[in-house]
Amino acid sequence: MADDLLARLQRRAILSCLVMAAIGVAIGGWWTALAVLGGGLLIGISFVSIESAIAVVFERRRAGRALLKIVGRYALLGFLAYVMIARLRLPPLGLIAGASSVVAAAALESLTLLRKKP
Repeated sequence: MADDLLARLQRRAILSCLVMAAIGVAIGGWWTALAVLGGGLLIGISFVSIESAIAVVFERRRAGRALLKIVGRYALLGFLAYVMIARLRLPPLGLIAGASSVVAAAALESLTLLRKKP
């Protein structure tokens, strides 16, 4: 059940990021849409990082290797965020919109679950 929920959440997050990117094209052009997709990429990497960290805790694998993997992913996140903000100068609101795609997906999923309950 939990794996199904995470899979649905991931699919909805991707879909909501794409919808927000399409809205970004309509409102601010392709550069804004690229910022939305960049924010979606950042939150996607973060989501996978958190998911794998939780799996490591429950599987009790080697803690040192797992910690190195998590730190590496967050270092990559920081580097990508720096490149998107400082070097590419992507619109910050577009990055925030893309990063909020998981929140939008969770809200949609909760509404769906509430509608299914009698």
